[in-house]
Amino acid sequence: MKKLYGNAVVGQSGGPTAAINATLAGVIRGVLEQGSDKAIQTLYGMRNGVEGFLRQDLIDLTAFFNSEEKLACLEHTPAAALGSCRKKLPQPQDDPAFFQALIALFEKYNIRYFFYIGGNDSMDTVSKLTAYLKTCSYEMVAIGIPKTIDNDLVGTDHTPGFGSAAKYIAVTMQEIIRDCAVYTVPAVTIVEIMGRDAGWLTAASALGRTVTGFEPDLVYLPERMFDMDRFMEDVRAALKKHPNVVVAVSEGIRFANGSYVGEGTQSGAKDAFGHAYLAGTGKALELAVKSELGCKVRSIELNLPQRCASHLASETDLRESVGVGRSAIKAALEGVTGQMMLIQRISTEPYAVAFDSADVCEIANKIRTVDDAFINAEGNHVTDACCAYLLPLIEGEPNTLYHKGLPVHIIL
Repeated sequence: MKKLYGNAVVGQSGGPTAAINATLAGVIRGVLEQGSDKAIQTLYGMRNGVEGFLRQDLIDLTAFFNSEEKLACLEHTPAAALGSCRKKLPQPQDDPAFFQALIALFEKYNIRYFFYIGGNDSMDTVSKLTAYLKTCSYEMVAIGIPKTIDNDLVGTDHTPGFGSAAKYIAVTMQEIIRDCAVYTVPAVTIVEIMGRDAGWLTAASALGRTVTGFEPDLVYLPERMFDMDRFMEDVRAALKKHPNVVVAVSEGIRFANGSYVGEGTQSGAKDAFGHAYLAGTGKALELAVKSELGCKVRSIELNLPQRCASHLASETDLRESVGVGRSAIKAALEGVTGQMMLIQRISTEPYAVAFDSADVCEIANKIRTVDDAFINAEGNHVTDACCAYLLPLIEGEPNTLYHKGLPVHIIL
């Protein structure tokens, strides 16, 4: 596509992360660094994603971020500064009027560049918009920029936001293990970690193995069928080794019949994309262990801090998140459209990456699960190869600005 001249709009969608604003900062930096030939005049931010754009709820980001201090603060601010949404767009052929209204708004604000930061459902939005743009005369670039703590987008080595969430989980698990080790009374602690279809986050609980030598006794991922009887055998075997057993479980582990382990404790509610709201897996296993083994047992649900704990962000993650945002602007100005930006790993030792892109239509609505080589034969832990893949993603501590003991965040 030829170089287009006009304005751009960027939005954030889906679950927030500790690094999604770093990606937004990268997009803003890319626009500000265009040089004399400014194809993008104004960068608008849509509040609450596509829903906000349809309401014409926009903010001029190029005007707001008029200093390096503001951009640096944005990079270290958790959650989605622009707000988020989980709006599912219709298929273009099913509701052309919806897309006609969307294009009319793009024309009104002379939007020639559309950037959407998000996960799988957000890439679905970019894919549908790309498909519609091929059928109309309005010229516009649409680029997806990856973001998800779940690390489940195909095509990219890993996703921005995952490294910081993995670091939080790895650190928190080390702290839990230390706390549980102070008593000699036999006890089981079950830690529930986010992950519906992919167990990448739960796998990160084992990273202490490569650094401190301490890790959970057992790790269960949704990539393997969960068997309650086998689980009880694993716990009994662990209790014979030492009295303080710690278990990490993905919220999305399932039985052989496909039902979630925590299904009985869940509401059954679903989001706009049909995804069940998961919680209660740890509690279900806690009750089962109490009934079967009769020992002291507790469950811990890490919940939202997994994605918003910017005080434990990975410097690697923040740096790459800024980089992938910058690379989206560069690619768009070179005429790339209908693509999702990628992080490609060049090497692990020394760790190095590069940015690229791929057809968003080949990425949307697909799930990247944990590699078979990263899960042990018993299906109750991860391998050394898994830890080697994960470790570089959590390294480095950001230089966060504090004021009177609290980190400074920016509010849009």
